[in-house]
Amino acid sequence: MREYLILGVIAGLWIGGVCWADPSVAIVTHREFQAVDASGEQTYKAIQKVVLEGIVLHHPADMQDPTPDDTITTPFNLGAQWQLFFQGEGDDHAGTAIYLAQLYDNLPWVETGGYSNEAFIAELARLNAARFSPGDRIRVTGWFLSYKGKMNINEQHNKNPDHDFIIELLEPDVGLPKPEVVSLDELKDDQDRGIFDAERLVGGEYYQGRLIKIEDVNVVDPNGWGPNGGLVVTDGTRTLPVKLGRGNGIYRGSYNLVEPFDVIGILDQESTNLRSGYRLYVMNYDGNGHVLASYEHRMADMPKSDPNALASSTGRANL
Repeated sequence: MREYLILGVIAGLWIGGVCWADPSVAIVTHREFQAVDASGEQTYKAIQKVVLEGIVLHHPADMQDPTPDDTITTPFNLGAQWQLFFQGEGDDHAGTAIYLAQLYDNLPWVETGGYSNEAFIAELARLNAARFSPGDRIRVTGWFLSYKGKMNINEQHNKNPDHDFIIELLEPDVGLPKPEVVSLDELKDDQDRGIFDAERLVGGEYYQGRLIKIEDVNVVDPNGWGPNGGLVVTDGTRTLPVKLGRGNGIYRGSYNLVEPFDVIGILDQESTNLRSGYRLYVMNYDGNGHVLASYEHRMADMPKSDPNALASSTGRANL
């Protein structure tokens, strides 16, 4: 185990404002944190707050819109949102999302209020102070809740500072992980039903939260193309939804993929049926015509000998 993990468990040591001797905080792997039972329900409940480490997979603003608007009062509309996936390393074959929203008070059960525009901007600035980007190794400490098939680090819909999560930059420019090549028959059976395994050794659970690549697929209908849109890809027998992000390369008129093409993204799950709902999340597109992927994810897939294969981020801005 890496030295900083060993040091982290020494009683009384403080890192990033968190006392690691605190019995309410535990260092866990992504795989432990994402464990499920036979119904797909999350089973990790051992402690109040967790500490996880991993590699940043994308720019948060390519996934959710962080622009605050505290005039929104529509029930269940959370206004500005911020979300980030980071992936475990080595044998820690899993990944986790971190989530923040502005208007928790639009949820009928929340009594602690939401963020004003100014307060939400300040919260984003606090998070961005770590100056992390895709390909960086980070440590995250925070509370958690499950949502539609995955366990997220979040504020538990509570804006009070004692529910803040903390992001620490451990090492910049480690490099994005090479996307794992996954065929649709590893995710779907021959009846096009999702493959679910509560042990998380095969199927969607095994790849959830990780950067993967699916090769040689066609799009069922390109009309869903656009920011925050959705496509369905197929190998001719099986299908998989593709959720599109809001990166600046995804806009009406930018669809130019030549079929068949490859897709690189983060395998996500979002469904009230906790044994299904897997989808590939593609945050951005660089217009190359052959691989539906953000630039940094496509570069991460290139051979390391390629001088253009820079798997780390092309910039340090992450809002």
